[in-house]
Amino acid sequence: MTAMAEWKPAHFRWDVADRIARIRLDNPARKNPLTFDSYAELRDTFRALVDADDVDAVVILPNGGNFCSGGDVHDIIGPLVGMDMKGLLRFTRMTGDLVKAMIGCGKPVIAAVDGVAVGAGAIMAMASDLRLATPAAKTAFLFTRVGLAGCDMGACAMLPRIIGQGRAADLLYTGRTMSAEEGERWGFYNRLVAADALEDEAMALAARIVAGPTFAHGITKTQLNQEWSMGLDQAIEAEAQAQAICMQTRDFERAYRAFVAKEQPVFEGD
Repeated sequence: MTAMAEWKPAHFRWDVADRIARIRLDNPARKNPLTFDSYAELRDTFRALVDADDVDAVVILPNGGNFCSGGDVHDIIGPLVGMDMKGLLRFTRMTGDLVKAMIGCGKPVIAAVDGVAVGAGAIMAMASDLRLATPAAKTAFLFTRVGLAGCDMGACAMLPRIIGQGRAADLLYTGRTMSAEEGERWGFYNRLVAADALEDEAMALAARIVAGPTFAHGITKTQLNQEWSMGLDQAIEAEAQAQAICMQTRDFERAYRAFVAKEQPVFEGD
């Protein structure tokens, strides 16, 4: 098993406490853009979380009043202009692998968004399981504004599931900014909170999740992401099998015994 408290990323801030990992991109002067290195290191971090025995939830936080300004214009977009097709495909597959790793990490991921969350920053928020934002959050899938298609890193598959096909088409064709109020009304953001309360709210939500049956949370995350491609009969059968697995955990027995004793269950994730 991997001890993620010992993880030492070079390209973003990372810490683990009380089974919650916190991530902050760390270039606030430029609104926290992603680079080739930070993309790869984030991907590798979420892949490592699959085997982590000291993390049960992840919170991605803003830094300096902004979440993420997407791919760095000078460090990423400039070099891409000169790449051949093989190099370009290697890059686009790597960025998509970050989303796959977030989905496949087995831990609930919470995005806490303030200020700018655009391009790949908007994608990272989209790929999270839960999203909180401040009223100042500005979210844009601005790929068309740099001459690219809106279908980046799974956006055409995932965004319509969250906010609906028509609203997703609006954002992906125009590249316009979605306000925080729109984001909450459309279901992209679970709720809006004041900027000075954002981290506390996100950490409290993570703590509530971590206090629950974390093995079962991993099953929930898997089913939420797999059932979109299933028919109803297949989904119901998959959930029957998933619940049968969870019924063999000690947490299920703990919940029963606590109920009988009229106590609150204390889950241990096994």
